[in-house]
Amino acid sequence: MTQPSVLLVEDEPAQREVLAYNLAAEGFVVQTAATGAEAELLLRESPPDLILLDWMMPELSGIELCRRIKLRPETRSIPVVMISARSEEVDRVRGLETGADDYVVKPYSMVELMARLRVQLRRVRPVTVGLVLEHGDIRLDPETHRVHRGAVEVKLGPTEFRLLTTFLEKPGRVFTREALLDRVWGRDIYVETRTVDVHVGRLRKALTEKGGDDPIRTVRGAGYSLG
Repeated sequence: MTQPSVLLVEDEPAQREVLAYNLAAEGFVVQTAATGAEAELLLRESPPDLILLDWMMPELSGIELCRRIKLRPETRSIPVVMISARSEEVDRVRGLETGADDYVVKPYSMVELMARLRVQLRRVRPVTVGLVLEHGDIRLDPETHRVHRGAVEVKLGPTEFRLLTTFLEKPGRVFTREALLDRVWGRDIYVETRTVDVHVGRLRKALTEKGGDDPIRTVRGAGYSLG
């Protein structure tokens, strides 16, 4: 199964880099464009599954680019998620009426943004959404929200489920507590790092209560890893 692709159109370099990093971490193949003209060229050369588009750009604005995308038969079916600091209702309405499939106001939670992108992706490439994650004898099905260890079903709370999903996406990677807070709770929510330890403990207990070794490794001074 090929990875879903996204075209990120953002003129601000630092923001473009952060978004590109997070998109790649979520499994997207990322193309980036700093201008509307560059985005139009990429759209002709290699149409993506999704477009993440900033409103405020010099020369060709995100609104105008969105209008052009939705007017062209070859690109009109590509979902466009617009991001903007303009939070007034009239601005949201204008963005949606121009053709944007969703409108996300800055500042936003990266977790929420990724969720919204996957909602749009489900429309155009449902096979890429709900991919079952497996590592060793652990199997997580995001569509049915079920986890199995071998033949035994493991009952998890919502936070533990998101934690396990994060670990399964990158087995062997060491996640710092701060990284887990960002990915599981969101960057705009204040949670103490100690909370991560509590929920990792709960996840460990759930995964081992019916037998089996503890699959989560504590890396002293760094964080946690699956395997």
